[in-house]
Amino acid sequence: MRFLSFIGLILVLAAPAFACPPHVLIDPSQIRIAGDRVLIVTHATSFHDARYASKRGVDEAVRYAKRQGIPVIYLQDDTPEEYYFAADCHPDYWVYSQGGELRFPVTASHVYVVGGHLEMCLSATTSDLIYQWARQEPKSRVLSYFMDGIYSNGKLVDASDSFYGDFQKFMGVITYGRPGGEHWPKLTLLETMGVIIREEHEFLYVQQALPRWDRTFPGNYRIELQMNDSVKKVLRPADGWKPPTILFHFVDSAIDPGPPLPKTW
Repeated sequence: MRFLSFIGLILVLAAPAFACPPHVLIDPSQIRIAGDRVLIVTHATSFHDARYASKRGVDEAVRYAKRQGIPVIYLQDDTPEEYYFAADCHPDYWVYSQGGELRFPVTASHVYVVGGHLEMCLSATTSDLIYQWARQEPKSRVLSYFMDGIYSNGKLVDASDSFYGDFQKFMGVITYGRPGGEHWPKLTLLETMGVIIREEHEFLYVQQALPRWDRTFPGNYRIELQMNDSVKKVLRPADGWKPPTILFHFVDSAIDPGPPLPKTW
């Protein structure tokens, strides 16, 4: 009997560790975001991030949000539910989003994002977000990226980049012996920063990943970029003493998100 119990325990442990029980996708029209901050988790699934590179970052981001009383929204596509790997199965909302698009209004002034895919679905999420912001009352807003919870295929790395060789070696290691295709060759945005190393090159790289703010916000908006608690880089100035400002803030991890942003945000 003890042997059978041991075998049963092994089978339980061998079962998918991260799958949440069946859940209901809410109609986007029913989403009500309380407060002025929100965390959006785009397609946190091993179907796209097969080596679970971003899982810990996603889990820490959700944990951080819940500690801070920040609403959490999971975006889910047509991927089978068993591939979704977030440890917390109780966000404020699960909502269908095939390509990362936002089909509900977001009025929060500070939005945190994790998940991915940086160059695809997450790009759709952030593009829709700033499109909404640009059509709301002009004021300062922050879009924060938790980099250890965002997966990427390094599509933005160019052969002319000084770190291209290091990136190729790193990607060769994590995909060694893996089946071909798009599922395995993923690394987190934070790992990409570790390959790039030099801060000025990191700034140039993440600028490529930003949604097209230049086509979205009129010229009276000031646009800034910040890595962790470094000095903010002005991507576009604006006239006036205190113009509405959009800050794109890239943070290593929600485990240590750094000092809070000024209250003016």
